[in-house]
Amino acid sequence: MAKKQMHPLHWAWAGILLGLLNVIIMNTWVSNRPIGASTAFPFAGAMLAGLKDAVYTKLIAKPGLWEIFFLLGALIGAFVSSMVSGDFKLQLVPDRWKKVKGASAGKRIFWVAVGAFLLIFGARMAGGCTSGHILSGFMQLSASSIVFGIVVMISFVITGKLFYRGGKS
Repeated sequence: MAKKQMHPLHWAWAGILLGLLNVIIMNTWVSNRPIGASTAFPFAGAMLAGLKDAVYTKLIAKPGLWEIFFLLGALIGAFVSSMVSGDFKLQLVPDRWKKVKGASAGKRIFWVAVGAFLLIFGARMAGGCTSGHILSGFMQLSASSIVFGIVVMISFVITGKLFYRGGKS
């Protein structure tokens, strides 16, 4: 079956729709929260460990629970989008990774775990994740979010250059 050709929307639509999403989500009738995801992880961990009465768990309960649903919505949305576009492909070792780092599933899982740990650790240290700082913080012109975003983008470039050194684009 031939893959149907999808015509991508102009990039400006992404900005417009993100802006509308931010206005809706920040509304006191909806969630009164910025867009974010990193609080979901310590909240889910605390719930799984039976620490629902811990002081920190109570402190992060509202954003943590909300962000779990936000992440589930993002996962479902990405799945639906990939199915509609015909791009869905389930694979443990992506083609780009195989080309640059080899086909070892163990190596892929190891580096995914290291990257995930560093990402969530950094997000908690920064007081929020890239979605919270960049999507919500930039729209609110938060100085700390703008600095965070610049540092993240520079880090992405450096990490990509180092990690995929010798690989072909």
